[in-house]
Amino acid sequence: MESVWLTRMRWRRRGAWMWPTFVALTIIDACVAHALPFEGDSEGLAPALIFAGFWNLIAVVVVAYPVGALVRRVRRDLPRFVARDYAGTWLLIALAAGLLAAGLANHSTIASDGAAMRDAEARAIAYIGFRAPPVFRGDLGRASTFTIQAGTLYRTCVPSTGGRRTYCVIVDDRQPAGRSVHFAGYEPNSVFADGLE
Repeated sequence: MESVWLTRMRWRRRGAWMWPTFVALTIIDACVAHALPFEGDSEGLAPALIFAGFWNLIAVVVVAYPVGALVRRVRRDLPRFVARDYAGTWLLIALAAGLLAAGLANHSTIASDGAAMRDAEARAIAYIGFRAPPVFRGDLGRASTFTIQAGTLYRTCVPSTGGRRTYCVIVDDRQPAGRSVHFAGYEPNSVFADGLE
């Protein structure tokens, strides 16, 4: 009887990695999703923690049972709970790797969109500084840029010296520099953005 107990304890010790891995990887996944969001350009830490916890829990509670059964087909010597723990641990690791890969892929998109926005803003300020009426040229440092379509279309506005009006242009990054900027009216970006929502 004691040898059965020792054998069971040995299997428990070898197979009891799922829940500690769950806790550790949920925290790590939340930090990764916060630092490298897989969608959009930012993610709060609390929503990332809820997201990571939800999908890790699904992996452990729902998916680990059938995957554990497959593990037992390959390794018949494993008790059911150990096979399920192994499966759950590997599922958690796979989810963490997938989340990291998606975050890294999205990070390059965010970086290229940021570079396109800076380029569009530089084109807009150069255009406004050269072609806008003099009342709008004095405060080019207060330009505000609104993204119409990330990576391609931007709207940049500069306030007048008195701050009562704005001079706005649309920049199409797909066009050559000489043809990419066009006058877009006097409505500030706040009014324009409200109209799109």
